[in-house]
Amino acid sequence: MITLEQAKRLKKAGALWVPGAGDRFVVPDREMDDDVFVVSDMTVEVHDYPGGKVIGFNGTTEWALDSIEQREVIWLPREEQLRTLLGAQFVSLEAAGEGYTVNTKGGSTSGPDAEQAYADAVLDLLEG
Repeated sequence: MITLEQAKRLKKAGALWVPGAGDRFVVPDREMDDDVFVVSDMTVEVHDYPGGKVIGFNGTTEWALDSIEQREVIWLPREEQLRTLLGAQFVSLEAAGEGYTVNTKGGSTSGPDAEQAYADAVLDLLEG
């Protein structure tokens, strides 16, 4: 999984997220940074309202949190989502020693796991 720091940088760099089932996210700055949530049609759903998208928590009566605006959460993209963000820039993924290297048309990045290597490659692309 990518780090929260990488996820924050991706958001700041403009990585676009259209929430869907299976997507992971965190709710930062509310003493919940270590809790990873997953969008699910059963417990966490995305609702479209005129003012924007709202992520609703269903069936969580023990919580005071019923919903939160998408802009207030940090998306933790999965490997295939990061690869999609790279688009035509992606060349290959290779096992490299203790981790992985992502090769793009613009260079290469390495990380301890594939998702972190992909995240750094996307950041290189977005941050130029």
